[in-house]
Amino acid sequence: MVEKLTTVLWYDGDAEVAARFYAETFPDSSVGDVFRAPSDFPSGKKGDALTVEFTVLGRAFSGLNGGDMFKPNESVSFMVVTEDQAETDRYWDAIVGNGGQESACGWCKDKWGFSWQITPRTLLESQMAGGDEARRAFEAMMGMTRIDVAAIDAARRES
Repeated sequence: MVEKLTTVLWYDGDAEVAARFYAETFPDSSVGDVFRAPSDFPSGKKGDALTVEFTVLGRAFSGLNGGDMFKPNESVSFMVVTEDQAETDRYWDAIVGNGGQESACGWCKDKWGFSWQITPRTLLESQMAGGDEARRAFEAMMGMTRIDVAAIDAARRES
């Protein structure tokens, strides 16, 4: 079924590989229809995947193999809320370990250039609490690449 609104992600020929990686990495994720080119086109050949329908964490996406003229950047990112350090580590390690790269404050990029925020729920809760608790957790986070749940929890408890 075609969704009324679908986010389309632009790839340089790797949409199907990316969709399969996301489906293997995140729960409630899958690869759907792959539409193949009926003839050669500027950035590919007949039979190459043109678009790939996929779901990540229950959200529908379409991957478009549009070529190399557009690159993802940090102005759009995917935030994954995690429940504990094990889940945080699992997603972080999968993304960074599959050709991605670390960044600051819980951000990393996958090998296709898309930015991911791997965000433990405790960090979000600290910011919703406000005041000194939010400040302490925020200051602790500012020195991190991957978020350390124990360090955030400790910062939240300080008085």
